[in-house]
Amino acid sequence: MKFTKPAWVIHGDPSGKSDQSPKRLSIFSVHVHPDGSRIATGGLDARVRIWSTKPILNSASEASGRPPKSLCTLTMHTGPVLCVRWAHSGRWLASGSDDAIVMIWDLDPNAKGKVWGSDEINVEGWKPLKRLPGHESDVTDVAWSPEDRYLASVGLDSQVLIWNGFTLERLCKIDQHQGFVKGVCWDPVGEFLATQSDDRSVKIWRTRDWQLEAEVRKPFEDSPGSTFFRRLSWSPDGAHITASNATNNKGFVFIAAVIARNSWTSEISLVGHENTVEVAAYNPHIFLRNPSSAVATSNICSVVALGADDRSVSVWQTKSARPMIVAKEVFERQIMDLSWSWDGLTLYAVSSDGTLAAFSFDAEELEGIAPHSAQQQYLQKFGFVPPPLPEGFSHTAPSRERMTPPPSPHAQAQVAQNGFGAGVNGAGGEVINKLVAKRNTKRRGQSSFAGPSSSAAVPSAAIHPTIPSAAHPPYADTLPSSISRAQSHPHSHSASPLIGPGMSAMLQDPSPFSPPLPRRQSGDSDGSLGMQVPIDAIDSMGFAPGKRKSSAMDMAEDRPSKARTLGGDRPRDSGSILVKEVVWASSSGVGGRGSATHEGMKVFEVPPVLTYLTVKASDTGDDAYLESRNAESGDLTEVTFVSGKQTQWLDYLPSPVVTLAATGVFCAVGMVDGSLNIYSPTGRRMMPTLTLDSATSFLSGNKSALIALTATGMLYSWSVKRAAANFPPTSVRPLLAVSPNSSFEGTRVTITSITARPNGSPVLMTTTGVAYSYDANLCTFIKLSESWWAEGSDAWISRLRTNNAQPSSRGQPVVATIESAISEQTPPPSGATQRPQWWSTALTLGHLESKLHAAKVLDSSQEYKQILLVYAKKIADEGFRGKAEELVKELFGPVYWRPGMAKEDGWNPTLLGHPKRDLLRDVLQVFARSKTLTKLAMDWQDLVKKASTSSED
Repeated sequence: MKFTKPAWVIHGDPSGKSDQSPKRLSIFSVHVHPDGSRIATGGLDARVRIWSTKPILNSASEASGRPPKSLCTLTMHTGPVLCVRWAHSGRWLASGSDDAIVMIWDLDPNAKGKVWGSDEINVEGWKPLKRLPGHESDVTDVAWSPEDRYLASVGLDSQVLIWNGFTLERLCKIDQHQGFVKGVCWDPVGEFLATQSDDRSVKIWRTRDWQLEAEVRKPFEDSPGSTFFRRLSWSPDGAHITASNATNNKGFVFIAAVIARNSWTSEISLVGHENTVEVAAYNPHIFLRNPSSAVATSNICSVVALGADDRSVSVWQTKSARPMIVAKEVFERQIMDLSWSWDGLTLYAVSSDGTLAAFSFDAEELEGIAPHSAQQQYLQKFGFVPPPLPEGFSHTAPSRERMTPPPSPHAQAQVAQNGFGAGVNGAGGEVINKLVAKRNTKRRGQSSFAGPSSSAAVPSAAIHPTIPSAAHPPYADTLPSSISRAQSHPHSHSASPLIGPGMSAMLQDPSPFSPPLPRRQSGDSDGSLGMQVPIDAIDSMGFAPGKRKSSAMDMAEDRPSKARTLGGDRPRDSGSILVKEVVWASSSGVGGRGSATHEGMKVFEVPPVLTYLTVKASDTGDDAYLESRNAESGDLTEVTFVSGKQTQWLDYLPSPVVTLAATGVFCAVGMVDGSLNIYSPTGRRMMPTLTLDSATSFLSGNKSALIALTATGMLYSWSVKRAAANFPPTSVRPLLAVSPNSSFEGTRVTITSITARPNGSPVLMTTTGVAYSYDANLCTFIKLSESWWAEGSDAWISRLRTNNAQPSSRGQPVVATIESAISEQTPPPSGATQRPQWWSTALTLGHLESKLHAAKVLDSSQEYKQILLVYAKKIADEGFRGKAEELVKELFGPVYWRPGMAKEDGWNPTLLGHPKRDLLRDVLQVFARSKTLTKLAMDWQDLVKKASTSSED
């Protein structure tokens, strides 16, 4: 196998300075042309770029510049291009973008030449054949059906649109998903269409009437909703769908789920990635377990590749329980898309770090690859008859006089369409494949491909009786010579195989989707030593036998080997701990202190006194826990802070512990008598023991902020680092059922959870579907969000543009998380009530304005900017000039103010770390694209430009 990562494949920032190297922008999609001569990529620069594959795979071609590396740049989209897909005929290219448009491109010999607005030259020309509007939000994925009969597109408007693949007319709109649709794929038979959505489901649709065939939810119930895509893929034998963004063990294990045809159940998992799987892609060929045998269900397997947010790519063959290839640390950020070449020997991957990588295999490495004709004959067993083609239309390839593509990197006959072998779902429950890491003593980067091993036959999902071998002889002799497994000559490439960082090949197990075989003993010796994932941490600890340099520490043997800690010499309990409730008798009312009149003031129950409590420290990368132990007798209470297996510190307290909170900055311990102790990570008391009005019912920490809510309903907030309160103690009673105005349709109101923000603002979730916080500037509680907005706001579920690999420095998208939690506990509106004409517009604007205030109170900087731009677009779409002018003036501030001047009374030049005039520039760009506010935007853009120019002078 060869690995290469061409630096010249780039989507650059067009706004960068010409004298500097362009900044890499994210690449969201890649797809290989059916003839293998070119690839298309789509990126954040709103461009589709077409590249020649020969310079990627051949170093001599790359050095000579023939054929040209960049073939064409397509610039008609106005937003980031999220998906590119070639038609199976190779004649057309489809692209989907943030601008809610699907574009169809066709080859145009007259479109060559310089790209308008840049120095790029188009070697070949592609023109926009047709623009397909219809989506109301970003188009996240598109897919051509077999024989290009249909084109399916999905997007963030939760819709699936079906287009005629020949006339490009819209045939059907499917709107049964309840969340963003982020993946689509076709059944190679042509009978079904599969889509995957943020509503945590995969839906199967019948192509004969476009109705729902099945819905799969089980492996996605706890899947995260923060991924850019949920790209799924259908096996070329039609037996399975491999879906991304699935989880096991209540969301703690990230997997790719394999869904069986007809039963539509998922009992098979591909396990091993350390973060969410973003994309799955099958090799377009079916593979034969025994190439000398007939093409039968029991003799078919296939190859699938997975790309994940842990920056790794894995390649699996279904006859093995372990992956063939695991490529780690190839990218700096998550993988966005994968694409196999038409001949099945090259895999391309792109990442949000703006780079592309290619994995090139030899035919011997992918044993049993079958020609395209074998797959076509096998798919006939399903008996599905597609509808007739439209009269007068066809997807014939353009003539040679028009196409003239660069030579294909593999000159042999083209073989393949789609393919994957099929394992059966065993009756013994879910079977899991694991990525197994082994220690490797060889030098990193010298891994080689593990040759295929013989395996027991595992049948695919049964469809019809097997094709008799007499009617269909073995295909071993019909394979093209360039792919025949009988080849025995060595590598013919001049360059030696390239192995990427952290890449290794794994041994294959005999059975597909079966548990891993027992690990070999250390005494076993075979050719597997170079095929193991290296674990450098073992070698770096200095425990390997052999020579080592002496050090000064060797002479001081009486010194302790590690730093001494309070309680550190006591081993941590490794077994299971029995937790009991301690009967705590107290004569002092709520919290065990004060007069009995406190009982009548009780709002929340005091947590029970348990013999053992533990909480994991947030904001820490290691395994750190704060633990407390209350003796059953009630006369001894111990609190410890444990990191790994070592006790960092301990303390003894005079009262039983009922609540705990820990971050990377402090540890907080709430006691039943209303006392609160705050420790540093080393066990120092950072503040004096705080005496609250009663025991704490809720305790939450975030970085240096600590929030406490007592049993009598008093809310406290402190900054531990400043040793000061963020606002005076205040009662939450106005929010609860004890207030005469707080009943909600007869439901008793209470607080279900409380969390702290880094700036000390609390987030209180209630049973009525309302989230509250406390604004210290207004000295009152405010509503962050509520289920009322779901009645008519178009912005009730917003799309997050945050990146998993680089979260906002000021926090995660907390407002969107709050609304997601509210929507899960609130039934959707019935829609039967007749609403006024301006209902939706009024609620959408009010909702967005409320979200802006919420993001400001919670110090969610990046989210504030995202909501502001959505708000500006809504104002522009509606043409509300008065609101637009008011917003512009608020962000611009005093006309005479210049950067570097002191703050003016009542106006701050920054907002959550953003310069207000920088926010204004982004808002004006939104206004400039509208039909009604263009003049307003141009006037203010000139004023902003003059103000910035005068400040530079």
